[in-house]
Amino acid sequence: MLCTPKKTVEQIIASGNDYLITVKGNQPKFFAQLQTQFEQASTQRVDRQVEQTRDRQTQRTVSVLVPVAGIDPLWVGLQRVIRVERVGTRAKRPVTETMFSSSSLALDAAGFAQRIRQHWHLENRLHWVKDVVLKEDDSPLCDGNALVNFAIVRTIALNLFRHHGFDSITQGLRRLAHDIPVLFSFFR
Repeated sequence: MLCTPKKTVEQIIASGNDYLITVKGNQPKFFAQLQTQFEQASTQRVDRQVEQTRDRQTQRTVSVLVPVAGIDPLWVGLQRVIRVERVGTRAKRPVTETMFSSSSLALDAAGFAQRIRQHWHLENRLHWVKDVVLKEDDSPLCDGNALVNFAIVRTIALNLFRHHGFDSITQGLRRLAHDIPVLFSFFR
């Protein structure tokens, strides 16, 4: 069976689960429909949050609409469309970003804001670390189960570093790279 986003949401709903999916450029028609929804309807459900971290200041505005006519009915279970606008500065440079999501959940703006932040927390603490710090995407491994096995080893290593108090995996790697006895003590 060809795997498409519409088929995926159909399977998610059929299995008794819900979805919250970011709509990206690979779905240009759906993306444009969501933009139009927010241009034509007034959003009554809005949540605003301001965050200051290190060299970043960000204001996030999460707006939620009940979808109106014009969206393909093959997006099974669609209950809400969400717009997240981020405005702020990073390293003293202005940043503006707008993203859209669709969901089978019927939450308010604050509920979606929380779920989206939880997703980014996972993305930043796991996937980004594996991709950037551990260079998982640059791995030359391609035979048999090597990719899967090394992905498991990387995840175990991240968990061990975090379990032993390292918030920064880079610092943990630098500190323990040549201290084999301490590394092996992690397994006790």
